[in-house]
Amino acid sequence: MKHYDGTNAVSHVPTGILLIALSIGGALNAQSQTFSVRGNVIASRYAVKNASVTFLDNADTTRRFSALTDASGNYQIGLPTSVESNANTSPARFELAQTYPNPFSSTAAIPYQIKKESSVQIAIYDILGRAVRTFSVGQQSVGLHSVLWNGCNDLGERVASGVYFYRLDAGGESRTRKLIFNQSGRSVVSFPLNYSSQSAQVPSFERTNIQGGSYTIRVENTFSTSPFIIPVELKNIVLQRDTTMSFSVNYLPLATMNLDSVRQIIRGFGAASPWYRPVMALSEVESAFGTANGQIGYSILRITVEPDSNLWSKYLASAKKAQDMGAIVIASPWYAPTNMVENANNVSRVRYDMYAAYAAHLNSFTRFMKANGVTIYGLSVQNEPDITDQWTSWTPAEMLTFMKQNAGVLTDTKVMAPESFQFRRNMSDPILNDSAACANTDIVCGHIYGAGLSSYPLAISKGKEVWMTEYLMGENNSGNNWSWALTLAQNINDVMKADMSAYVWWTIVRYYGPIGDGERAASPQDPNETYPRKGEVTKKGYAMSQFSKFIRPGYYRVESSIYPPVTGSGVDVTAYKDPLSSKVVVIAINNSSTPAQCAFRLNNGTRRTFTPYTTSATKNCEQGKVFDVTDGSFTLTMEPSSITTFVQN
Repeated sequence: MKHYDGTNAVSHVPTGILLIALSIGGALNAQSQTFSVRGNVIASRYAVKNASVTFLDNADTTRRFSALTDASGNYQIGLPTSVESNANTSPARFELAQTYPNPFSSTAAIPYQIKKESSVQIAIYDILGRAVRTFSVGQQSVGLHSVLWNGCNDLGERVASGVYFYRLDAGGESRTRKLIFNQSGRSVVSFPLNYSSQSAQVPSFERTNIQGGSYTIRVENTFSTSPFIIPVELKNIVLQRDTTMSFSVNYLPLATMNLDSVRQIIRGFGAASPWYRPVMALSEVESAFGTANGQIGYSILRITVEPDSNLWSKYLASAKKAQDMGAIVIASPWYAPTNMVENANNVSRVRYDMYAAYAAHLNSFTRFMKANGVTIYGLSVQNEPDITDQWTSWTPAEMLTFMKQNAGVLTDTKVMAPESFQFRRNMSDPILNDSAACANTDIVCGHIYGAGLSSYPLAISKGKEVWMTEYLMGENNSGNNWSWALTLAQNINDVMKADMSAYVWWTIVRYYGPIGDGERAASPQDPNETYPRKGEVTKKGYAMSQFSKFIRPGYYRVESSIYPPVTGSGVDVTAYKDPLSSKVVVIAINNSSTPAQCAFRLNNGTRRTFTPYTTSATKNCEQGKVFDVTDGSFTLTMEPSSITTFVQN
């Protein structure tokens, strides 16, 4: 395991435990080959499962005896003791025991016995006879030993489920046995697990005259230990008879990324250049959509479908620049043309007899932009149709009618609907449940002002991507307000965990946004805040860049979770993978005002090298030192109130 402390990756095996409970009972049987050591491992109130408990004989440190804890944190080891010379004792035998558990899904112990001091090698073979994992153990003394296999090959990659063979070679002899690896199954250590057992799974080793011994005891993580513990080591422990030893250890929150469990495709992160603000300068477009140092790396630009076609050309230069930098362009109308609307009960709406004309108006916009070099990737029917007191509004029934009868004629773009203010399902469910309207809808989109931030199973079941196309927070503060910037980063994480494929912030250039406009809030929450200069990338911009620069269009989010669950302020994680290169990006947010240590485990992943980037109150997407992850796990001590993105090299 590696430990990343924010500056470098180093080997990390801390010592010390909270509590050791030791009890000894029963008479030592001089004719017994082993005595039993059992107990449990707990971390706070959590039983620690699949932890490795290892006893090293201090008289001969090549003699190691290991067991795994079960789902209740219990373990048991049949521990051989020092051997006295005795003419009546039988010589040790050469034996290879059955792995336990078998089948296994996480880590298996391979016990064996050798009859003379030898150089030992153990190899795992697949069913075709190809070596997948080799343990060059080295010189070992006579007696019982064991190794642990975590289901990975020599490159650190998890192997496929199936039947495997393991072979022991030592002292000119060899033995081969079969095991079953079931990556998706569950395996629990079976008790009692004692080398003197007559069970078919464990060989019956010869009896000897025995004495007690001094041991070093280690409690460590395996590939699937849960919760993830801080490894401990106990030295010079004398054991002479059946013993109970229980350990109370410290744990770290463990963020597990299952790289094979793929969620939604990511189309990108971006923001708007809306109708009510000046169009972005080309230098501001470069800051927003560039991926160099000091730039945000957006991949989505949202512009306005003006009701007056004479105004469409004003967006061409900035949209073309963003598109040339790799961004996609989406568009939303706030107002329908005045000749197409009417006022009904103090609500402005598109006249029912003008739906076809309105569709033609939207088509004209996409064709105009295309003719001038800008492809509209996605076109919304209406921005916030459920807002009835500001712009053109639509009831759910009206939106359904348009999507069913008129949206089918929209061409040269993906049709986005209904883009409601709170992602209201009463507007989108009728569209999805109507076959014609659903067929005319390419992207289900909406905003999350006060509601709507949750996964949308109905849309997913219909094969529709779900996009979050507008959100705004902290408008009475500076864009450099770090508290709001951190809250924005958490909001993006939450949107991603809600299976949404895009995150689009409100206006790009504004004093409270990702790029400053040189202005200040009219009613500032804090009059003493420092506001950004015009064209300056703000803390909000750098917070967003932790996502947008590194998670590029076409990546997929992969399943991630933290155990034990973190309540209140703490560490939150999402992870992403490029399906073409298998490149992995992990984003960790520490919402606490104090440093937070967390462990990270990449399931089913290969050996990887990562570069960390951190944004905090004092850092702006600052690059850290490269570190290697060779066994799928590493630990991170995160700065207080910070965002760290790990990018695989």
